[in-house]
Amino acid sequence: MPWQPLPRIVFAVAIYPFDCKGKDELPLQIGDDLYIIEETPDGEWLRGYLLAPPSLLAGLTSVRGQPLAARVFSGIFPRACVEIREVLGDGDGDGQDGSQGDSDSRKSGVAPAKEKLDSNGHVKKIKRKERPRSHHDSLQHNAQGESARPGSGGHKPPAPVPMLWLGDETLSLINEPLIDEIASCLREWHSTNFHELLLTRQYGKLEKVSQLIQTIDLARRQLLHNLLTNREAAALREKTVWDLVQGNKLCGGEVIVRDPAQRGRVLVGDDSVIEITRLQSVMSLLDEPPLPHVEPTALHHLMVDLKSFAGSTNESATLDLFLVSKSVGGSLTTLTETYTVEVPAGGTMGYMTNEPLMRTLFTDLSSADIGDGPSSDSELILVVKVRAPQQIFVGKPASRTGSFGPPNMQYPKDKPTSSGGSKASRRSMMWGTTRSAFSRGGVRLDSLSEHPDEQPQTGHDPLRDGTAPPSTAGSVPGRRSVEGSQHQQVHISANRLVGVGVLSLKSLLKEESESEKVVTIWAPSPSPSPMASADKLNGTRGWESLVRDVLENNSGQYEKSKRAERLLVQLKPFSHTDADVLINATPTLLSGVSKTNKMGFSGAPTKPRSDIYITIDEALLGRQNLLSRYGGSATPISSNMTGNNLVVSVNVRRQSGERIEGCIYPSSNSQPFTTWTSFAVQRGEQWSQTLRLSLSPPDVTTSHLVLTVSELPNTPFAMAYLPLWDQQAFISDGLHSLLLYRIDEHTQSAQPDPVGKGGYLTLPWCARSDPEVTGPLAILRVETYLCSTRFSQDRTILGLLKWKEFPKNEIPALLRQLIFVPEIEVVKLLSNVLDSLFGILVENQGNDEFEDLVFTALVRVLGIVHDRRFNVSPLVDQYAESKFNYPFATPCLVRSFTRLLTKPTEPETARKLRATLKVVRHILKFITHARGQQKVKEAGIGITSSSSNFTRHLQSIFKALDSMMRSTAPVLVGSQTLAVQHFHTWLPELMGLLTTEEILHIAIDFMDSCALVKGKLVLYKLILIINYSKLDIFSHPEQRSALSANTVRWIAPHWGQTDQVTEQWRDQVRLCCSVLASQIDYLNSETPDYIPKIVDSFQAILSTKRKAKDRLSLLFPTSYPFPSKALPGDPVEFDEALIELSALLSAASNSPNGMQLELSVDDIPTVLKNTLQVHLAILQGKAFPSTWLSVYTYHHRSTMKILQYIASILLESALPDPDDAEDFDTELWRLFFTTLLKLVSSGCLALETFPEQKRRAVWKIAGDVREHGAELLRRTWESVGWDTAPDERIRYGLTKMGGYQVQYVPSLVGPIVELCLSVHNDLRKVAVEVLQTMIVSEWNLSEDLSVIQTEMIDCLDLFFKDQAMTESIMQKEIIGELLGRFEPLSQVEDDPLYAAFGVLIDTLGQFLDLLVAVHSGDVSGDEASRLINRLRLMEFLRDMHKEEIFVRYVHQLASLQRGIGNHTEAGLALRLHADLYDWDPSATTPALSEPNFPQQSHFERKELIFFDMIKHFEDGEAWSSALAAYHELRTQYESNVFDFAKLARTERAIATVYDTLAKCDKFVPKYFKVVFKGLGFPVSLQEKAFIYQGSANERTTAFTDRMQEQYPAAHLLTNGDVDSEVEGQYLVISAVSPHRDLTHTVFQRIRVAHPIRDFLLSSNPQTFSVSSKRNTSGPVTGHYAEKIVYTTAEPFPSILRRSEIVQVDHIQLNAYETGLERIVRKTQEMTAVERQLAENENSNDLAQLMVGAISVSVLPESENSVAGYRKLLPTAVADEDEDDDNDDDEIEPEFNEQENAIRVALIDHAVMIKRSLNSFSRSSNPILVKAYQDLYPHFTSTFGPEIAVFAPPRQQKDSPPSVSSPWRRSTPTTEDGIGKETPRTSLTNGTAIVEEASAVRPISLRQRGARLSVMGGKIKGSQPSSADVSSGLPSIADMSESTSQYSKNMENPTRTLRAQSSHTSSSASQAFRSGSIDATGTSSVPSRSGKSKDTIDIVESDLGRTGDHSVLRIRSVRKRLSALKLVKKPGRPNGAASLNQQLR
Repeated sequence: MPWQPLPRIVFAVAIYPFDCKGKDELPLQIGDDLYIIEETPDGEWLRGYLLAPPSLLAGLTSVRGQPLAARVFSGIFPRACVEIREVLGDGDGDGQDGSQGDSDSRKSGVAPAKEKLDSNGHVKKIKRKERPRSHHDSLQHNAQGESARPGSGGHKPPAPVPMLWLGDETLSLINEPLIDEIASCLREWHSTNFHELLLTRQYGKLEKVSQLIQTIDLARRQLLHNLLTNREAAALREKTVWDLVQGNKLCGGEVIVRDPAQRGRVLVGDDSVIEITRLQSVMSLLDEPPLPHVEPTALHHLMVDLKSFAGSTNESATLDLFLVSKSVGGSLTTLTETYTVEVPAGGTMGYMTNEPLMRTLFTDLSSADIGDGPSSDSELILVVKVRAPQQIFVGKPASRTGSFGPPNMQYPKDKPTSSGGSKASRRSMMWGTTRSAFSRGGVRLDSLSEHPDEQPQTGHDPLRDGTAPPSTAGSVPGRRSVEGSQHQQVHISANRLVGVGVLSLKSLLKEESESEKVVTIWAPSPSPSPMASADKLNGTRGWESLVRDVLENNSGQYEKSKRAERLLVQLKPFSHTDADVLINATPTLLSGVSKTNKMGFSGAPTKPRSDIYITIDEALLGRQNLLSRYGGSATPISSNMTGNNLVVSVNVRRQSGERIEGCIYPSSNSQPFTTWTSFAVQRGEQWSQTLRLSLSPPDVTTSHLVLTVSELPNTPFAMAYLPLWDQQAFISDGLHSLLLYRIDEHTQSAQPDPVGKGGYLTLPWCARSDPEVTGPLAILRVETYLCSTRFSQDRTILGLLKWKEFPKNEIPALLRQLIFVPEIEVVKLLSNVLDSLFGILVENQGNDEFEDLVFTALVRVLGIVHDRRFNVSPLVDQYAESKFNYPFATPCLVRSFTRLLTKPTEPETARKLRATLKVVRHILKFITHARGQQKVKEAGIGITSSSSNFTRHLQSIFKALDSMMRSTAPVLVGSQTLAVQHFHTWLPELMGLLTTEEILHIAIDFMDSCALVKGKLVLYKLILIINYSKLDIFSHPEQRSALSANTVRWIAPHWGQTDQVTEQWRDQVRLCCSVLASQIDYLNSETPDYIPKIVDSFQAILSTKRKAKDRLSLLFPTSYPFPSKALPGDPVEFDEALIELSALLSAASNSPNGMQLELSVDDIPTVLKNTLQVHLAILQGKAFPSTWLSVYTYHHRSTMKILQYIASILLESALPDPDDAEDFDTELWRLFFTTLLKLVSSGCLALETFPEQKRRAVWKIAGDVREHGAELLRRTWESVGWDTAPDERIRYGLTKMGGYQVQYVPSLVGPIVELCLSVHNDLRKVAVEVLQTMIVSEWNLSEDLSVIQTEMIDCLDLFFKDQAMTESIMQKEIIGELLGRFEPLSQVEDDPLYAAFGVLIDTLGQFLDLLVAVHSGDVSGDEASRLINRLRLMEFLRDMHKEEIFVRYVHQLASLQRGIGNHTEAGLALRLHADLYDWDPSATTPALSEPNFPQQSHFERKELIFFDMIKHFEDGEAWSSALAAYHELRTQYESNVFDFAKLARTERAIATVYDTLAKCDKFVPKYFKVVFKGLGFPVSLQEKAFIYQGSANERTTAFTDRMQEQYPAAHLLTNGDVDSEVEGQYLVISAVSPHRDLTHTVFQRIRVAHPIRDFLLSSNPQTFSVSSKRNTSGPVTGHYAEKIVYTTAEPFPSILRRSEIVQVDHIQLNAYETGLERIVRKTQEMTAVERQLAENENSNDLAQLMVGAISVSVLPESENSVAGYRKLLPTAVADEDEDDDNDDDEIEPEFNEQENAIRVALIDHAVMIKRSLNSFSRSSNPILVKAYQDLYPHFTSTFGPEIAVFAPPRQQKDSPPSVSSPWRRSTPTTEDGIGKETPRTSLTNGTAIVEEASAVRPISLRQRGARLSVMGGKIKGSQPSSADVSSGLPSIADMSESTSQYSKNMENPTRTLRAQSSHTSSSASQAFRSGSIDATGTSSVPSRSGKSKDTIDIVESDLGRTGDHSVLRIRSVRKRLSALKLVKKPGRPNGAASLNQQLR
């Protein structure tokens, strides 16, 4: 199909999924981002690119903090599946398409992106996405030209790079901006942070982020679909905003300020910087929002919702829920009424329509009740009592096991009389046959235990299990007199308590969190039962003490109730001042909920209430108690009363005995009762049931309570009564003991009968005498509590209310007593008390005594306003506005107040004055209302002239107050403080008395009177100014202007410049900031006065030392002390004052009127410099952390505005004429340019590097600040330049140049170069122009650009150091743009400036390339390549003499190497730094900041570096490098500085190194040759070969895997047959060994341990070899080996751990070299097997392997025995000069170096075999024992010459030699001339010569001086002299010592390592060089690679036959050796010192 290209790329989003069917189709998922480039003519199909989410694997190579790159796919898809969002455009076109573009847009149905203009009219590059006009119109383009078909070769635009989106903003942005914010955050976290957390295995943090995402996503959906009420949505927004903050913190991002109060919108540049700063501080430093301060009087409410109930029977039950409070160590106090829930029989508990019946709201709890008060120690507890009916069998004695029912009781189904509430509309419940479980809302609570460790009892008690036979439902119990037959039973039901549950609510209410809790029901246990230990109450769970307090039990044991097991409740706390308002505001949760009131007032009552609470406690009815009776003495209780089913009935009666109907409420949700009956208890138990009485006021004073006691099923037998009104007041609260009277004809009526007899009201109602006198009378204990706003229990209050009935002379005493009345009594009757006081005041006006007494009493009453327990202030206001009506109280109040103010210093008056100042607001309110009422009355009688007198009297109060404030008397400080604290509350009360202007003057005069205050009064004065600003009476612009004008002088003395920054002064500054913040919105001309103060205060505080803080003082406080919050985590360094000052400075710049500095000419430089310094400090992050994103970005925007304003001042007044150039203020302009460059180069504005969330926020807050900065930079820079001449203008293309600009070269070169690297196009162009002027100016001045070059290098280095750059594109732009600026000069031939500029550009380009290579974020490259790039950069810096930068890179390299464990390479890197200095103690080098080095001499600096360097060498065990450094230090200490103390320490360190070498058994590092083939490698690696250094134990396979991991795309080749031009990457890897120098002296010496030999041969290898061919068959003279020798560019160790092969040689080893290499190799390999066998001698495989190897060496028929190389040695010849008698004398042959090396190697080999055979003889392995017997004779014959050297034979006796017979040696004789022989050196190998103790005999003392000659020279006799023996091999005793040393090694088995056969020879250039080599010189190290093909090759050929002793077949030895990989076991070498001691 034909395709038409679109004029612009279209952005779309998939709205329907699409499954592809064709090859070119693109599958779509909802939400995919699409970029459309083509469409079909009909518009049905589109072609474009799909941007899929990034792959997690991309995180492996990503840069930390940067989002992963999206995956791009191309294809076609249907138009119907996508929604067009935006037409993308570059925005800078000139509109050449004209109407065509509009036509296309209309045809395509896509509106072009609206180009939003900034303030300068520039088109913003970043556009908001828009909705399309139509989703069905075509995208057809009226293209000019032919349509392109797929695959036709037509031009296709490249895949578009995603634009810098502000985010996927939707239409919900206006109503719910938080929806888009959540989406942006989730996208950023997914693309930027998830892969980091996952790949770095931060699973804990990942889990937290995952949970946050789920929560935030749920919130987004709830907001999107509008599922919540306004209250719930507001709470959700605030929670979500803080969840976003927490998520950004977890992901390491900056915190963006979103305001919950503005629906979660991001606060931008147009919002208040004060609010942004306040929110930023708490969001960045805290983990949760600081809760507003809640006064303790705030009321708390608790909703309890019954979810399910589990019981054990199908009987009905009643649940009583109420709250109690328990103080620490105290008893329980009931707080609330009871809420009752009926659980009916059969499981029917309620329907959905009556769900509110299952929940209640406990209301009006105070902070003290919930334990949240400052000194509260109480605990709130929910108590659940479960009652159930139980059946009683009457007719035989009942059980005495307790009130929980005897076993023989039956349970009727009728409802108990105390139950209340409707029975209709109950929800159905499922009840089991023996177990019931009530559940609502799908939540079912099983009857199983909530504790898994609780097991049911094996036995059960029918009492508690409820297994007694139940009665039928609805049965009516029969009644029968107790006097009937004792054998006939009567059945009746009794409601009993079956269990109690408790639940602590302390933490729940404090945290205000919703939760579900399981309440376990407990019941008393009759006796301890070991069978039920699992169900017993465990005190460790915290419930034991609570249950004991609620439920008493004599046994003290409790267990789970079987009739009522558990209860599931849902709890949700609320905080609100009014429960009714709360219910209406929360309809979804609290609609129709039942309220359960608190028993009492939590504060001042705001609603009328009159409740009387009666608690029935217990009855004392023991057998010793006596019932009182009318007209006679007490009588005993009837013996027929068992006391098992006692109940109490209650009713309320009037004086006449008439019952009051419906006044008893047993619970909050019950119906009223006339007579109420309790549940049944047993004698001695308590009822503890509380009733509420609701009586009319007349009934309260005349009614009484009647209580009767009965034992079911009998009638009542005793009664008591309780009068509610006693002694003219309500009966006092507390416990009352009521006398129980026997019920008879005299006590059945209330009043006496007509004859005057009877009537219980005539009897005393309580016991008034001591029980010891009256006897044990039966009593009933009840407790009363009055909660009423109508009645009082205080007689003073009652007397005050009836003051008119008292004589006048008693009223003063009554007023004086008011101070002692409890506050709650006053509060309850507040209106009545105030009426009484004002009535007395008006009645006695003019009487000073009465006026003062009433005034004092009024102050006492009003003082309760400040009692935090009560919220009285609204009640007082309400009274004053609606009830107060005393018009003539005004003069009385004014006179009394004035009298207090006239004598403020008198002690008594001062005390009253301080109390009065707290309540002046209310007094003024009364005065105001009284004055208004007075004016009405006066107007009614025609009086109109009293206003002036009243105003004069009122002003006299404030004049007296001003006089008091101006006084400096110390006694007035308290009164002054109170006046300042409360004065702002007085002013609004004057509105009805004075005009606004008069009130304003009073306020100003009062503040002026506070001018002399000091100390803390200054702080309260500043707070008073803040409170002025908040007053509504000063909200008019005129008043605000007056306040603003006066505030300048009010706060001026308290901030600004200061000599000392104290805490007091800092607090003053903060409050001054708060003052200014409260007035910032209406400042006018005051701004110029504030700016210097802000700047001076900022600089003063900035100069002090800041400390890290663990608390945040909330910003812009308006109270003192300042509120603060604890910081989570570690302390943070910040300063609240600096934060506030910076915010004010920013707010001043953003004010509509601007800064408007009014400065004189002399003040301009100082003020501007200080202002610029402050803004520079803010940009540098000194005021607050730069990670506070919103505030930091906001300050960039405001700083730009301030710089634009300052620039206008500078351009106007700070640019002198060129003739007055000396007046140019260079420093002022420098500071301006520095601040401007710091601003525009800030990383905070680099939008192109930010992830989405941050990018959106920065753009919204600041916009394009860099564009404005570029324009300002161009304008100001040109202004300081001078006009150019016409030829210069043509030559350079500059209109302004030189002039004052030269003052800023080179200081500003660096910042300008940094701007040249900016991605912002306009900014970069301006910076390049400025840099051009600097270059030209510098050339014109000095004709040298070296200064420019130096500054550019320094700047580029710092720039790349601080910023991670991943591309070199933008960095290279500076080169091209600079070349373009100097293009005209290129036309001039041989122009010196252009030539110098060319050199500068070349150097700059080279340096940029090196910087990009080093700082590139690519982590997939070769590690060695990155090190090479770093070394090249270091070399460049060294050549450029940039020592400081070079040193920094050196130490960075050392740290890098140390971090990855390459200690040796770290030391080599430090050597580069040390080489910069000489060992000159007199030369001085400057200090360095990075790394930190003080100023010191060259010697001291180099010495310090050497110490670090040596430490790294020792950690890396590079002993040769360490020794070289030590030797250099030793030389300097010895011959340069002559520091013998350090010399001694150095010598000891050297000795330690040598001692370590002598004791260690370290292996030589492994080396590998790697060849890079293929064009896929970088050019620096193609077709090159390197030697790599591996670890000591690294196998070839492990190294290969490491290389494969480093080059994952490379293929491994086993050979090098691949074309060099082939595509791809190929690696050829093989193991190599350090090339051994076989001419090294170590091969000529004896007594050299293996580790020492390896160290000498492996130090600093530079040549490596591998055997290519070897011939070891035939005569030994024809043996040879061919080797390939590789020479590297540098010796090892090297910094790169690799070195390039620069030379390859092929050499051939002769027979001597081949033999020596073979003998040494076989000796080492057999030693390794020997050590393995010593550790595991029972291994038959190892035993046969070792026996076979020895057989090859010792059997005479073996053709491959190394003993054959003895043929290469010269033989001894007869001495012809001797006499014939001495025919046996022979001349010992002379040996050259090669021959002697072979001889020494054979001796070592023989010693090893001898040691092995001796160990065979002691072995328990029969194979080894047999081998010893078979092979030992062959060994002695094959290696006889060698044995003769280290163990010469002695004459033997007749017995043949055997294992047990030691060798004998004759005493050597001394002949003439023997002593002149050259002494020979004794021989040993690394493990010492071993001789079996049983086979040798110690040499006598006279033999210790014997020597054996083993080197060259002639033999002068048949026996060596003693001198020869002493200088030759060790004696037999020495060999015994060696045996013991070896045994010690065997006793300390270590890990066996596989040894590799080493084929070593001399290098091609030094093969068999004559002469000895210094043992300390550099030589090669033999390699022991772990290649699988390298095995021990002991048997070189197949002998094809067995030996005479049939040891084993030699043919099988090679197979065993090739199958078993032998490794060398490190052992403790025998030091040479012990051998020397033996030889001495």
